[in-house]
Amino acid sequence: MTPPDDYPIQPIVDELCREAEPVLSGHYRMVLPSRARVISIVEDVRALFFPGYFGTQDLRGDTLSFHIGATLDRMRVVLDEEIRRAVAFAEKHDFEACPHCSIAAAEATRKFVARLPAVRRMVAGDVEAAFEGDPALRTRDEAIFAYPGVFAVTNQRIAHELHVLGVPLIPRIITEHAHTLTGIDIHPGARIGERFFIDHGTGVVIGETSVIGNRVRLYQGVTLGAKSFPLDAEGKPIKGIDRHPVVEDDVVVYSGATILGRIVIGKGSSIGGNVWLTHAVPPGSKVTQEAPVERG
Repeated sequence: MTPPDDYPIQPIVDELCREAEPVLSGHYRMVLPSRARVISIVEDVRALFFPGYFGTQDLRGDTLSFHIGATLDRMRVVLDEEIRRAVAFAEKHDFEACPHCSIAAAEATRKFVARLPAVRRMVAGDVEAAFEGDPALRTRDEAIFAYPGVFAVTNQRIAHELHVLGVPLIPRIITEHAHTLTGIDIHPGARIGERFFIDHGTGVVIGETSVIGNRVRLYQGVTLGAKSFPLDAEGKPIKGIDRHPVVEDDVVVYSGATILGRIVIGKGSSIGGNVWLTHAVPPGSKVTQEAPVERG
């Protein structure tokens, strides 16, 4: 017997509306950026970095300029609107009428587009680091097409540019999309140098204020995290302070290592698997579970 469906739903609707009121408070109209459109922007940027690999297939030299121009033009139009939506939401302005939101979005879009060649060079360096650092990698194409570390770092580099420009919401959407697909969690605020390689990748966590130098390599399960969270007078975490590690050039961190706090891992150091590290180590150190610090 089918149960009756005539029970009243209005009390439930009323209660859900009351629960939602604090979220809507102060908004003239809630207009959020579209997660699907943000992801499409990232895919367009990936097609700009590696034309023919992503986006339009079967490119020829005589049509390359056309396809890159068309992709860039489409991407910047969509990005401008999504940034405008994000700014309007974050600042509780009228999306349709606010001139400030339009100006802020246009300026951020312009600066982001201007940075794309430099970001592309960084991503190409990451691909090269993967090719040189992984003997199982037969071609650079495999890294571009299939390596989760390259995918996650590319997303982070794109998100970081928007983060630096002060764009709300969108940078985190981009990095969390990569996190969902790869298991690699890199905050858009992290500053990452050239030729960065994450091998295997699952379970890697890189916190907001981490600073990573050039030619650094991480393996799966590595955490660059915070040791503690200073609290304000009301007992809430203080935002915006440096609380994650600084990893200098040419450091290798092996699988399962956990490095916590604003400590410096000196240039050329090697941090062994499953090490728990909360103190700085000098350049050239070798840290293992058996021997805490051994100068190389």
